[in-house]
Amino acid sequence: MFDRLKPQPEDKIIKLIGMYAADPRDEKLDLGVGVYKDKTGKTPVMRAVKKAEARLLETQESKSYVGLLGNLDFVGAMRDLVLGDAVDAGRVTGAQTPGGTGAIRQIFELIQMANSDATVWISNPSWPNHEAILKHLGMKIGKYRYFDEETCSVDFDGMLADLNGVAEGDVVLLHGCCHNPTGANITDDQWVKVTDLVLAKGVTPMIDIAYQGFGDGLDADAAGVRHMAGRVPEMLIAASCSKNFGLYRDRVGVALALCSDDTLALTKGALAALNRVNFSFPPDHGATVAAIILGDPELRTEWLEELEEMRLSMLSLRKNLAKALRRETNSDRFDFVEHHRGMFSRLGLTLEQVEKLREDYGIYMVGDSRFNVAGLPEDGLDKLAKAIAAVL
Repeated sequence: MFDRLKPQPEDKIIKLIGMYAADPRDEKLDLGVGVYKDKTGKTPVMRAVKKAEARLLETQESKSYVGLLGNLDFVGAMRDLVLGDAVDAGRVTGAQTPGGTGAIRQIFELIQMANSDATVWISNPSWPNHEAILKHLGMKIGKYRYFDEETCSVDFDGMLADLNGVAEGDVVLLHGCCHNPTGANITDDQWVKVTDLVLAKGVTPMIDIAYQGFGDGLDADAAGVRHMAGRVPEMLIAASCSKNFGLYRDRVGVALALCSDDTLALTKGALAALNRVNFSFPPDHGATVAAIILGDPELRTEWLEELEEMRLSMLSLRKNLAKALRRETNSDRFDFVEHHRGMFSRLGLTLEQVEKLREDYGIYMVGDSRFNVAGLPEDGLDKLAKAIAAVL
């Protein structure tokens, strides 16, 4: 049987991890893997998470199943975190999922159940797993222009032009904030225009929000999503706790659906059924930890303070790298790095230049020159800038 299997394309980031691990150089630098790192290069457990876990350990009396939709306190807390008071909570149903990726998968399958003929439109470029999962499910994929390689900013005119080609019943996938892989975000005014288009075309928006709190702040990062939610009849949201709670390996995510009163029960039942056939019951530990933090004023305050420390650290790294690159290249070519938001930006380097950085300097980034801002060495930015300037 197994001899009938076909070789699968290797994931570029997983391949990069292996290459980095095999590199014997002491001064190698990993800018590929999308995890937050502190000044020591570690991915720490957040202080509020440690305290919530200790509380859970003391109070948990059973490891029995929680329910098909998972921890509903967590689902409700995440609904409020993303949407605030933009919509009536009674219009939103949701399901806990194994990570943000699990939420995306469940939502894609929900779309397939509701309208198997729908095209899901994704940005070009987008997180590679968006397209990979859609292809695996055999769903129709459309792409809209998003990133201008020359200016390293959003090609909003191109984006609107392409989205004018969507059909009624299609789904438009938008990054809620901190666009992956480019770091370039649409503005609040542009969110208004995209909302106008979504309403005019009769399409359903789907939001992937994996980095809330890593850009301009927890509420500011959700402002566009909340504006849209307040105006559209339906919306799908995949949210993750991997980054802003540091719960990467615990796989904590949520799939949310904004519905009308007439379709709420149907949608809730479909999400429960999808959980059942895909993994039965979602893992509880990380979701309960997040729910404890969001439901306890003291722990929530501590979490917010630590999240703000992480955000400001990345903004400082962006500013200082842009300054170093300006000095080394004697140009403003890389000033966009300071203005992008989130964990990632793309430097606009060629594949050959990226490979030269890896081969000559032990600097690892994805082939499209996407790099992890949180992986930047605070005391090694000048050295990094010199290396980048040398391969131009």
